[in-house]
Amino acid sequence: MAALFYRRLPRFNYLAPKTIREALKALAEYKDTAKLLAGGTDLIVQLKGIPKLDIISYSPRTGLKIGSLATVSALARSPVVGEHYPLLVEAALSMASPQVRNRGTFAGNICSAVPSADSAPSLMVLGAIVKIKGAAGERTVPMDRFFLGPRKTALSPDEMVTEIDVPKPVDQSRGVYLKLSPRHSMDLAIVGVAVAGVSEGGICKDVKIALGAVAPTPVRAPVAEDMLRDKKITRELIDEAARNAITQCSPIDDHRASLEYRCDMVYAMTKRALNQVFNP
Repeated sequence: MAALFYRRLPRFNYLAPKTIREALKALAEYKDTAKLLAGGTDLIVQLKGIPKLDIISYSPRTGLKIGSLATVSALARSPVVGEHYPLLVEAALSMASPQVRNRGTFAGNICSAVPSADSAPSLMVLGAIVKIKGAAGERTVPMDRFFLGPRKTALSPDEMVTEIDVPKPVDQSRGVYLKLSPRHSMDLAIVGVAVAGVSEGGICKDVKIALGAVAPTPVRAPVAEDMLRDKKITRELIDEAARNAITQCSPIDDHRASLEYRCDMVYAMTKRALNQVFNP
């Protein structure tokens, strides 16, 4: 997150007047090009911004574009995101505190590449693409190939994320993000589960399952997905698929939760999420 948000300031002249008279004299001399600096909480942020990287835009043809400086709060409040991608709003509102959401970005959250990143599972099940620019040009990486390890991504040292693109949702698709943590949005996820799917006449036409905080990187559960796809959805089949999702887990065993507990919660939360999406 730091690499994207806390950048070097542009070049400017800094004056440090010792009296009010000196300050007024400087303002008169520089006129509209001068700004008074007190605490700097608003001014410094404005100086650091790169234009157009904070966009959040939606097109029925191309889907959603999330600029790398779009904050978590801006995404959570966006009417188009709320209408077309409520799953992303759920994920956004589960992240950190309101103060952090006001400054933190979705792009920064994935670039930090922590296994518990709340944005990652939801973006993965929505088929998001990461747009990257560097000295050699521009390239794209699917979200489920972006994470290489704990705090390690597909970014080269001379590259940066400029945008996250999310395809237009399939008609009648539904999604949910469930997070287990001691204080919900104020704490790291112990387990995170995202599910997106679409069904017709009780038949699963497509489904994607992604898990967070239970492996070195956020991961998909492809075998569990295949168990459901093109099948009539029943509670028994959902239970079987949820148990299979555990096979994708290799969680740590620490003071926050044991390995066994995390695996049990993957089963319980995947089952709950699938039932909410497909409502058999």
